[in-house]
Amino acid sequence: MAPSFLLAFVLLTANILPSHAIYNVARDYSGDQFFSLFDYYGNIDNASISAGSTTGGDVNFLDQADATSQQLAYVSPTGTAIVKVDNSSIVPLGGKRNSMRLTSTDAYPVGSLFIIDASHLPFGCSVWPAVWTTGEPWPTYGEIDIIEGVNEFTANEMVIHSQPGCTKTTPSIQTSKSIESTDCSTASGCVVQESAANSYGAAFAQAGGGVYAMQYDVSGIFIWFWSRPNVPASITTSSASSPIDISTWGHPSAAFPSSSCNMGQYFGAQKLVIDITLCGDWAGVDATYRATCPSAGATGVCNINNVVGSGEQYSDAYFEFNYIRTYTMDGVNMFSTESQNYSSPTAATTVESVSYQTAISSTQTSPSATTTKKKSAGMPGPRSSVSGLGLVAGLVIMSLAASSL
Repeated sequence: MAPSFLLAFVLLTANILPSHAIYNVARDYSGDQFFSLFDYYGNIDNASISAGSTTGGDVNFLDQADATSQQLAYVSPTGTAIVKVDNSSIVPLGGKRNSMRLTSTDAYPVGSLFIIDASHLPFGCSVWPAVWTTGEPWPTYGEIDIIEGVNEFTANEMVIHSQPGCTKTTPSIQTSKSIESTDCSTASGCVVQESAANSYGAAFAQAGGGVYAMQYDVSGIFIWFWSRPNVPASITTSSASSPIDISTWGHPSAAFPSSSCNMGQYFGAQKLVIDITLCGDWAGVDATYRATCPSAGATGVCNINNVVGSGEQYSDAYFEFNYIRTYTMDGVNMFSTESQNYSSPTAATTVESVSYQTAISSTQTSPSATTTKKKSAGMPGPRSSVSGLGLVAGLVIMSLAASSL
């Protein structure tokens, strides 16, 4: 075969090889079926440390029957899913306010992707909401906080928690700011604070909401945020059944690369959790409460100034989800609630991955690495054409070598 013909053949082959990070829909949590694949906690906050409930909040997490009858978890007339704090009952001194904690019945191993489209996130003094994932038992197999904040925060915080040994590095592709510790086993974990506007609080809702995405890959954990006007077309045009291509998403807000935190060692299959607690070990800590609630109230005590009483101040303490979709790569399967030791790293499906940099356009420039403490990064895309392109390159080299003989 003539070298020029071989080269043309090789280049043509390269063009038809898969070159994007493609995921297939695993679950669509939306509309009337939003709550059907979630378990309801049905106990006080902090009732079970093994279940990852260590926030010490002043709430009763309702079971399904009570949540439905009290309208704390329901589908609105427009088809959105509402998860909220009780804002109508009178709570006596020393009492707890009713709220919600939901946990998915499925667990997602390495090779999974989560997309969360919301129009409103809970906020306000004493309010501590989160959308997160956890391995079981907690914290042995890790925790990933996709959406989390307290009180009157204006920026979302993305966090991973692990056993000792998992640490944070900040790669140049991470667009938001790493803060706090580089040791992900500390109480605060490894934190990245979102730099883009409108990621949390009143501004999030005023902008029409937005979309968060989290990729759980063998090469690391990567989280993106887009305010409503900036959501990528690959997401806005997607459906409840269509695959999604993440190659055009650009750099992630937060990146936790496996180079400093081995996914197979510190993280297992993850269940999705949605909850809203009040006060507790972060929102209610005196220093945090006073710093993030300018109107801290007459006593300056989180519980007394907020939880106790009529609850009218909790009118903004709710999630409104347009949908949550989970995805997996080819060959990756979810684990059901019945699976034993579903979070064991050995149970996670081994998947091929490629470094994030190879999945993005060469015309994009990497932002300079943020200085500070807290997370790790290096976002890869799932399956890509790296192995195929390597073969192509090899054939080209062989062709050129042959032509010189």
